[in-house]
Amino acid sequence: MTAQRGREARTSARAAASAQLGPETRAETWQRLGEETFDLVVIGGGIVGAGTALDAATRGLRVALIEARDLASGTSSRSSKLFHGGLRYLEQLEFGLVREALRERELMLNRIAPHLVKPVSFLYPLTHRGWERPYTAAGLLLYDTMGGARSVPGQKHLTRAGALRMVPALKRDALIGGIRYYDAQADDARHTMTVARTAAHYGAVVRNSTQVVDFLREADRVSGVRVRDVESGQESDVRAHAVINATGVWTDELQRLSGSRGRFRVRSSKGVHIVVPRDRIVAESGMILRTEKSVLFVIPWRNHWVIGTTDTDWNLDLAHPSATRGDIDYLLEHVNKVLATPLTHDDIEGVYAGLRPLLAGESEETSKLSREHAVARVAPGLVAIAGGKYTTYRVMAADAVDAAAVDVPERVQESITDKVPLVGADGYHALVNQADHLASDHGLHPYRVRHLLDRYGSLIGDVLALADGRPDLLKPIEAAPDYLRVEAVYAATDEGALHLEDVLARRTRISIEYPHRGVDCAEQVAELVGDVLGWTPEQRREEVDVYRARVEAERDSQAQPDDEAADARRVAAPEARQRLTEPVS
Repeated sequence: MTAQRGREARTSARAAASAQLGPETRAETWQRLGEETFDLVVIGGGIVGAGTALDAATRGLRVALIEARDLASGTSSRSSKLFHGGLRYLEQLEFGLVREALRERELMLNRIAPHLVKPVSFLYPLTHRGWERPYTAAGLLLYDTMGGARSVPGQKHLTRAGALRMVPALKRDALIGGIRYYDAQADDARHTMTVARTAAHYGAVVRNSTQVVDFLREADRVSGVRVRDVESGQESDVRAHAVINATGVWTDELQRLSGSRGRFRVRSSKGVHIVVPRDRIVAESGMILRTEKSVLFVIPWRNHWVIGTTDTDWNLDLAHPSATRGDIDYLLEHVNKVLATPLTHDDIEGVYAGLRPLLAGESEETSKLSREHAVARVAPGLVAIAGGKYTTYRVMAADAVDAAAVDVPERVQESITDKVPLVGADGYHALVNQADHLASDHGLHPYRVRHLLDRYGSLIGDVLALADGRPDLLKPIEAAPDYLRVEAVYAATDEGALHLEDVLARRTRISIEYPHRGVDCAEQVAELVGDVLGWTPEQRREEVDVYRARVEAERDSQAQPDDEAADARRVAAPEARQRLTEPVS
């Protein structure tokens, strides 16, 4: 009991300042990794790993979160950016999954992340007379009854004229009517990073650019990991009672490294999205369109539309999945079937491809679990979790910690993350009401302050404080005016960004929101970030050169006819984290 109280005191003492993931904390966290014995080490800085670290930390456990690249650098920055209840899973009779997802969406909107997760409407165009409206209405009624209409409006039926007033961009003959319903959306990379910062706030050691290169063992049990700081090349042993493999599409690779036989396998499914300007589709609502294979979303995204997604097997480079010309043509072809003014390749501002980690069991029955998640204690001291979907990350995290609890010597408390707001949530609503005053105090337009509040919530004061005595930081980034210069600085001081790519691709979304994809502002952002991270002029040039090479390789890959050719072009670009190319020991 005394040890438990001592641990809680240490956690409480660290909590006030530990949400800051800045360069000055990296030396401290490296020292802690080598000196402390953790209850849990979580491998993987995507949403499941970050959520698992938060779940464990808020149960009073000593936890370390380790990510080889950057927070949300994989699947968790390349999703459809929706917290959705899974309306289409009703057709598959997955009622439990829909109910679970709707509850999680509700928690995000109202308690856990109201600053990051917002309602978004969708029009479902009807194309068949007679059966389709009552059939769809019945499904939406069930959806609304299960929680789909909680905190957001319920379904609304529209005539063809009403649907066309809502989405004038549609061809008149593309529908006979429509039904509007609501879901929710968030910037996935920002949300994941905020979950990780919240875990740090509650005492977790959170460290990106830290690669697991081996597993430690005592007799027949896993007792920790050996890690490499991919920035410095240093290596260290990290001791833990249990290790959780939350690496998504890398699950099998880590499983092989551990030397343990996995209970399930993960296959990668590639999903591609394109981003186009908001004025290219005149509409007041997003859309969900049926295709021969699945559905296609047209999603409002600030001044843009995100259109996706595809669903094809991927067996090539896991770090940099590539969109092909065929993927992009597929999306354009299907959305243009309903648009009065077709989109062209010239309209595309950004393209991104991500990999879904789907469960692939040894039997056909197991493979049907592709949208569920699985947790397994694959060896004493080692738990693996995979599958699932972004919306239900919190449930997945709780299940992973529960599975690892058997290896933790002390009693593990119940999960409480349904009661824990993310950093920036507390006080957010009051600050929204004070936005005009905040704008006046800092010489900003109220629209700009509201934009900042929806990215940082009540941490907006910390962001703006960096501009005290430096009014130039409150000016927009050149060639990316949606973002202020101070946001690039804050990404490095508080949000764990270590490379130019981290800022342009994940802390901001400049890499997909502007036709230049970040190239035109790379030098300015490198200067802002380099001042924080202590880059030499040579390092700044290298960061810019590496980023430009990344963009060039991505553009080149997106002109290729197939996955193999696209992958060859993309992997030719240098890594920002160069030591990741070294073989593991």
